[in-house]
Amino acid sequence: MTAQRTILAGACLFVLALAFGPAAGAAPASGGAESFFRPMRTGSPPAIDGRLDEAVWREAPAVNLDMTFSPDFGRQASERTVARMAYDAENLYFAFKCYDREPDKIKAAVAGRDTITSDDFICINLDSFNDQQSLYAFYVNPLGIQADSRYAGGTEDFSVDFVWTSAGRIDPDGYSVEMAVPFKSIRYAGKRKVEMSIFFERRVSRRAEHCSYPALDPAQGNAFLTQMMPLELEDIKRYTLVEVLPAYTYRDGAERVAGSLAGAAGVHDGHLTGKLGLTSQLILDATYNPDFSQIEADAGQVDVNLRTDLYFPEKRPFFLEGSEMFQLAGTSGLDPLEAVVYTRTIIDPRLGFKLSGKIGAKDTIASILALDESPASDPLWAPGDDRYAGFGILRYKRALAGDGYLGLFSAGRTYGGGFNEVGGADGQVRLSRSSQLSFHGFGSWTRTGSGDPAAGGLALGADYYYDTRDLGLNITFYDISGDFETATGYLTRPGVAGLHASVQPRFYPKSRFLRKIVPFLNVAAIKDLPSGLVETNDVLGATALLPGNTTVLLQGRYSTEVFLGRRFDTSGGGLLVTSQVTKAFSLRAQYSRSNLIRYVAEPYAGSGSRASGQVTFKPSEKFDLAANLTYADFTRRSTGAREYDYAIWRGRLGYQPNRYLQFRAVVEYNAFRRELLTDFLASFVYVPGTVLQLGYGALYDRTAWIDGEYRDADRFLEMKRGLFIKASYLWRL
Repeated sequence: MTAQRTILAGACLFVLALAFGPAAGAAPASGGAESFFRPMRTGSPPAIDGRLDEAVWREAPAVNLDMTFSPDFGRQASERTVARMAYDAENLYFAFKCYDREPDKIKAAVAGRDTITSDDFICINLDSFNDQQSLYAFYVNPLGIQADSRYAGGTEDFSVDFVWTSAGRIDPDGYSVEMAVPFKSIRYAGKRKVEMSIFFERRVSRRAEHCSYPALDPAQGNAFLTQMMPLELEDIKRYTLVEVLPAYTYRDGAERVAGSLAGAAGVHDGHLTGKLGLTSQLILDATYNPDFSQIEADAGQVDVNLRTDLYFPEKRPFFLEGSEMFQLAGTSGLDPLEAVVYTRTIIDPRLGFKLSGKIGAKDTIASILALDESPASDPLWAPGDDRYAGFGILRYKRALAGDGYLGLFSAGRTYGGGFNEVGGADGQVRLSRSSQLSFHGFGSWTRTGSGDPAAGGLALGADYYYDTRDLGLNITFYDISGDFETATGYLTRPGVAGLHASVQPRFYPKSRFLRKIVPFLNVAAIKDLPSGLVETNDVLGATALLPGNTTVLLQGRYSTEVFLGRRFDTSGGGLLVTSQVTKAFSLRAQYSRSNLIRYVAEPYAGSGSRASGQVTFKPSEKFDLAANLTYADFTRRSTGAREYDYAIWRGRLGYQPNRYLQFRAVVEYNAFRRELLTDFLASFVYVPGTVLQLGYGALYDRTAWIDGEYRDADRFLEMKRGLFIKASYLWRL
């Protein structure tokens, strides 16, 4: 199948969904006789102000979060927590009373969205279909600041942002939180009786303690999806979700050319994104000329001596609805094929459509069609051909018992007379309460625009996972042919086959110094298929949880790596320390030293260090300061010469007077490239989508214009500057 056929198939799927989607609203089977939690239906919704003084909270059913699941299972929680739940035709309502005998040690800040997971918090984990396939997570810290995510396949994605309301307040005996989650913001089966399932969670930061209701079974580990409490709701209001998000941006700037800083005319631009609920569980998104200016620039990474491209997470709003659907089974992070759908390969879409959601009790689909304004340097491009690259992506999943499923993928990209197509299947099967098997198999077909014959390749992978309180086991296998390619995914290395195994016993000593210790042993045999040479990767180490919230990881590694037909020793070791030192001060430090390869046409051996560190200081609830260092070096073994020192320093100062308004300044210095970046932003975000922003950034080089050329200098010269303004408003009808 060519990429053109994929795009045609995607269009057919859209037509079928439009024709049959509204009739496919059956709720999933509840899995047998279940005891349903029935929250109170109220005609008097609470005011979301963090005060639990309304009548609804005296009458709504309550649960107590008595038992911990971290750092150990089945321990009595150190602090008492009571959660209540109610609903009406349009919203789910939640209230938490979190008692604390030391309220002055509660960690909370007025901060940006999704930046609170180091604070104390409460969390609602909601499986809105009660099908054990995925869940929404709604986090709130003691001051009412939000974070939200989608969880599926063992991965939690904080990129998504939903529209919901929260409030919190700290008082002399702890803190209180209220939440309202509109049904318009989640997907569910639109029937008179709606089944969902829920898991209530609380974190006490200073003790690294998580407690929950219901209590997790130590024999099932942290498998949330299979241990949630089913609930039943009645007479939810039926509606048609319509969202329109117009946006306006203005950009102005200047760039230094031949020693002079010259400006250009400002650019005004309009953007439009929309969302239509075909049913309460099937959503159509469309965008024209989407604007991504609200996304903060990716933090600098070491980009020298790389064997593969750097990975950056997706942050752009259009791609986030249903993004959990594109997660790939059968890979544990060791498989070089990490994704067959990596939406950041769609660089600058001019036009896009996305369909995601359920079309039946057990059937879920997701599809993307996009036209991307791709650069002429694209490997599929031929001179004189198309301006746009076409993307067609299809995903189907069929739910099995428990959290198992079978799925299909088809992902294609066509450009300039060439194409790349990837198709195949994946899935996961629950073998027991404690174990799971996942797998995938794909074929690829690629032809460049030069007219060469199409090349095909195969990629296979399987992963076995066993997890309980006392033991973790993992076995991963993969086999990727040298001709396998994916223009829509993320592949770090073709032409390789590997077998990895790891074991992690877990101990909980009765010690005031050691709260938990996890020794681990990882072994691997990896075959480089072009050369036939075999690599090893054997790691021995341990992770220890110390008093308070401090973690130390120490490991040593014996390993080899094959590059361009030669095997090199890459053994080494490393140390990682993370600590919430005080309520206001935290740190993370990582260091490793190992043998290395210089990835050039004639590779050679060397050694080097890698280090990273972050210090965060929050002197008050509204200020935060973070300083980061990323470092790498390389010394050639044969000569002893230091070939590079690469250091990136990054500082970030934030001030947030309230939950809506934020001021942020970022300064980043790349010592290797002798570049200084400054980035200033004032942002008002009422809800996700309703935004007003003003930003200014500049790039400086340590250089000077002398005698008609740029030369290295000790002072900074401004090379670029830019100003942008953005306004957008979310219309929800």
